[in-house]
Amino acid sequence: MRRYLLHVSTVYIPVCPGNIPVFAVTTSFSGKEDADAPVTKDESASMSQDTRVLSEKSLQRSAKVVYILDKKHSRAATGFLKLLADKNSELFRKYALFSPSDHRVPRIYVPLKDCPQDFVTRPKDYANTLFICRIVDWKEDSNFALGHLAKSLGQAGEIEPETEGILTEYGVDFSEFSSEVLDCLPQGLPWTIPPEEFSKRRDLRKDCIFTIDPSTARDLDDALSCKPLADGNFEVGVHIADVSYFVPEGSPLDKVAAERATSVYLVQKVVPMLPRLLCEELCSLHPMTDKLTFSVIWTLTPEGKILGEWFGRTIIRSCTKLSYEHAQSMIESPTKKIPEKELPPISPEHTSEEVHQAVLNLHGIAKELRKQRFVDGALRLDQLKLAFTLDHETGLPQGCHIYEYRDSNKLVEEFMLLANMAVAHKTYRAFPERALLRRHPPPQTKMLNDLMEFCDQMGLPMDFSSAGALNKSLTKTFGDDKYSLARKEVLTNMCSRPMQMALYFCSGTLRDQAQFRHYALNVPLYTHFTSPIRRFADVLVHRLLAATLGYRELPDLEPDALQKQADHCNDRRMASKRVQELSTGLFFAILVKESGPLESEAMVLGVLNQAFDVLVLRYGVQKRVYCNALPLRSHHFQRVGKKPELTLFWEPEDLEQEPVQQVVTIFSLVEVVLRAETSALKYSAILKRPGSEGLPGPQDEEEA
Repeated sequence: MRRYLLHVSTVYIPVCPGNIPVFAVTTSFSGKEDADAPVTKDESASMSQDTRVLSEKSLQRSAKVVYILDKKHSRAATGFLKLLADKNSELFRKYALFSPSDHRVPRIYVPLKDCPQDFVTRPKDYANTLFICRIVDWKEDSNFALGHLAKSLGQAGEIEPETEGILTEYGVDFSEFSSEVLDCLPQGLPWTIPPEEFSKRRDLRKDCIFTIDPSTARDLDDALSCKPLADGNFEVGVHIADVSYFVPEGSPLDKVAAERATSVYLVQKVVPMLPRLLCEELCSLHPMTDKLTFSVIWTLTPEGKILGEWFGRTIIRSCTKLSYEHAQSMIESPTKKIPEKELPPISPEHTSEEVHQAVLNLHGIAKELRKQRFVDGALRLDQLKLAFTLDHETGLPQGCHIYEYRDSNKLVEEFMLLANMAVAHKTYRAFPERALLRRHPPPQTKMLNDLMEFCDQMGLPMDFSSAGALNKSLTKTFGDDKYSLARKEVLTNMCSRPMQMALYFCSGTLRDQAQFRHYALNVPLYTHFTSPIRRFADVLVHRLLAATLGYRELPDLEPDALQKQADHCNDRRMASKRVQELSTGLFFAILVKESGPLESEAMVLGVLNQAFDVLVLRYGVQKRVYCNALPLRSHHFQRVGKKPELTLFWEPEDLEQEPVQQVVTIFSLVEVVLRAETSALKYSAILKRPGSEGLPGPQDEEEA
């Protein structure tokens, strides 16, 4: 009897026929190890030879949905209303057509009774109105779903209607907190720490403790301290807001925080996980105010070697609120006193020199920790990140720049990583079946193999055997000139594609401890402890750590229940990430519309037979350039070996001249122009003519 090894994986489907919008099971045959579902030696050995032959072929994954366990998708979509084309049909008298902005979602029949009263007689009045529609059914024999028109958002292309649409589509709860939830908060304001807490906690209020955050941050959930010791070592502390103190387990506040699972950061605002009284006031580690914290304190050598560590509940009083820019100026001026007018207020108990020296000491240790992490095999794939400057009155983007990740950011990152790893080990040792950890699976095998083949074709000496080997390849392969740095950005982008998402999980539900590992950090155990104001997973970890230290009973969650909460945190984190990306895309599209056309150098990262993809280096966005949008006489696609190559023959500016020839291949450096299209919030990338100084002229635009 033939035995097939069946891989089962989950996929999220926005909508699909048969009234099944959210969860599907896909199956595939395989006869070799795969990063997503490893094959054991016994299973592999027991497969017959004909199964192995079959498994080596590329089979189309297919499956049938048999049961919906949990609805993941909101079933909501934003888009536009139109009248049906066939005015004589029965459907025309009953339904309008809803066209979703997301082309992955089907077109939807909407009952006319849901539409504005004058829609049928004045449909053009609503041509630019953005609506939200929810799918209620999708018959298996129909190309169209049935839906309910939920809301009119406003004019397409405006920030708030577009933002509300994004949040609704991805199921982000941005409603006001209910009175039942707000009743869980301290009622007597201003709130002060109860006297009994001082007897339960280590009092660190006299220590030089400070926060380092973005200048606009209002939810300050982590602080640092660094005290020199007589033997030349340091006592270094990471102090995290004790959010769990204010969120009683099982309370309405706890339930809504668990449901939201994460704060959602948009370009112009934050949708908080917790009421603002908590995340911006009571829990936020504002300077010169007594705050409840959970601390990890180490004795460290100047080289970052851990000599001892302590965990516990504490009370701190931050002496100042530094921005990353403040900390960076201190790092860059180690012997120069920073003028007080350039620094934020500092409490009288401490001096600016004391804070400055603490930052320098932390920076020195962080550099050693970081160096050792990469020696030990860590990987970092930095993606270009766009930051905006907004007009205070209109809220529109005035400009943008690539966010610079500097030494002050690295300083904070190193100690947050150290604290997260320390807490992971502490909680797992105490409760090996109940620890909430964070794992990062290895890259997807098929995509990684394709990337390896590509690098071989391009003659790039890349080693993909481990996270550390890949990081070393990215560091050593490229120089510091403009072209090399651009090529590194493109390859880093390519290397990010096979990477899987990091996931929260309960240690008791995953039996193979090898799967606990965090691939990018290359560590056996990791968790999230340092941001409980904005992540519910961190609140759960705080409760677990409190139980580990004997402050409380173990949380009343069995491994399966904790895993279900971990799954929900994963889902909401993924949705939050996508919402943040869409918000950035929205603001950039508005910037192109308001301030464009925008010019930039770009590097080609993919070549097709009629188009090519570029990474726009000044803005970090990816766009596809289409040949039919350029004033070309012709174009020719070929493969040189396995390397794709597109030759463009530009129409000459002087008709008596020969066409200008341009060869486009991966890693070609080109000049592009980003310009708005007539439809709301869409922009295209146009290649500048070789040797051209300005933007494409009127003739070019007409032909495009």
